[in-house]
Amino acid sequence: MTAFALTLVLVAAVLHATWNLCAKRAGGGLPFVWLVGAVICTLYVPVVTFYCLWKSPQLSGAAIAWIAGSGVLKTGYSLFLQRAYRSGDFSLIYPLARGTGPLLSTLAAIMLLGERPSLVALAGGFVIIAAIFFLTDGARLFHEDRAHLRIAFRYGIISGLFIAAYTIWDRHGVHRLGIPPLLYDAGTALMVLTLVTPFALPRWPEVTRHWREHRRYVWGMALLSPAAYVLILTAMSFTPVSYIAPAREVSIVIGAFLGSHLLREAEGRRRLWAAAAMAAGVIALALG
Repeated sequence: MTAFALTLVLVAAVLHATWNLCAKRAGGGLPFVWLVGAVICTLYVPVVTFYCLWKSPQLSGAAIAWIAGSGVLKTGYSLFLQRAYRSGDFSLIYPLARGTGPLLSTLAAIMLLGERPSLVALAGGFVIIAAIFFLTDGARLFHEDRAHLRIAFRYGIISGLFIAAYTIWDRHGVHRLGIPPLLYDAGTALMVLTLVTPFALPRWPEVTRHWREHRRYVWGMALLSPAAYVLILTAMSFTPVSYIAPAREVSIVIGAFLGSHLLREAEGRRRLWAAAAMAAGVIALALG
């Protein structure tokens, strides 16, 4: 990996953890997702207009369909992530979702594609599983007083599944189909907004309330989320995912640190150690 690619990925990791913190603090749902999407698309209008006048890009029908597919996956991811953050602590959900994505994609490759990972990759998978057990205090997860954690755990895992799906999907879009990263992210944002609008309009009082109460978090997520992902897509366009994946997982540790120190969440030290172990496991998966 070049120094430029590494810089892109590490900056993206910081931005990613920060916008997730905005999402957690907003405690929103579909109305919040709609507001963020509306602001993102509005901000993209002049940027995409300038880019198209400058580069005159041509998108094939296959490219447009691929962008739409990514938008569908990211809609599911956005909605389940919001549910997860309403159900559990940031220092629990963020590492859980980010760490299980690579693990689930590896399992899918084994079961569906017949791939045979190396011993290092298998060891990384076991480390992630053990870290998840430690992160969620697995020995007590099924106790009656931990019902709320079980709900958060389920939503966190589903979010990780969507992460695995759209990461593989988007790599194909920018690398194989050659879709410009900026147009790719703008298109997926428009698709997300299109899909959630019919459900947001009947809940307009909630939308306006979220705007009044959480406007700064809407702006934070709307600015940081596209910036982070365009940086990752740009790195993906000229760098193998096997190099990008381990470097960007530093965001797991950043997220756990923000939750335990900035939000003062319980069990912060244990979750920080679990997040560090999970990041190490993801690196082993990627290197294997």
